[in-house]
Amino acid sequence: MRVFWILWKREVASAFQTPMAWVILFFLLLVTGFNFYAGVSVLNHGPTEVTVVESFFNTVFFWFSFLLLFPLLTMRLYSEEYRSGTIEPLMTAPVRDTQVVLAKFFGVLFLYAFLWMPTGLYFLIFWWQTHLSSAGAIGAFVGSYLLLLLMGMFYLSLGCFCSSLTRHQITAAVMTFAVIAFFFLTGLLSFLAGNVDTMMQGITITFSPIDQMTQFSRGIFDTRPVVWYLAMTGLCLFLNLQSFQARRWRS
Repeated sequence: MRVFWILWKREVASAFQTPMAWVILFFLLLVTGFNFYAGVSVLNHGPTEVTVVESFFNTVFFWFSFLLLFPLLTMRLYSEEYRSGTIEPLMTAPVRDTQVVLAKFFGVLFLYAFLWMPTGLYFLIFWWQTHLSSAGAIGAFVGSYLLLLLMGMFYLSLGCFCSSLTRHQITAAVMTFAVIAFFFLTGLLSFLAGNVDTMMQGITITFSPIDQMTQFSRGIFDTRPVVWYLAMTGLCLFLNLQSFQARRWRS
């Protein structure tokens, strides 16, 4: 455990010592801040059953910034170390491969959570200014950020795996975005299925991030996405470990 924490602190420190994390934080807050303002402005036009939380987590601006995060956060994790050669001392050090893989994953997961934490201030400011709740129940807050964390775990583990396959950051970023876009757009097939195939429609809705976020932001908790994202995270981390071990043996 001590070795894991040393490796984890190394990953977190390297992330915050580069301008990349702060640039991503600036643009994420810029986009999400505009998204929150636009959502509140739309709701001010008249009575509606949509809450501020639903409006914030179900817009094009939110999904655009969300999907772009993962290639940027994970592309350098392994690729940059392969390219610069800093991975070689790590491979020859008395550490386990699982410790390296998990330290990198939880390091970037910490950065991901750090980037989204300031967005909670939007809802506090809204309550402070209007004395109105931005959601119908506390479950809407918890559900939205829980799903945000679960999706982040899966997509980050996927990005870690893609980064472990190549020495080039751009290639890793393109691979990560392509695979994530595939999983994301698969859920949109439910809109094309219509009434032709109800079974196909049910499957796509089950794995659709948009439909999942719509439900969770309303305070409707479903265990299927939780099991899905945890299982896929475990699978991607296992593939990441196999890829890292294969490179160790080749070197």
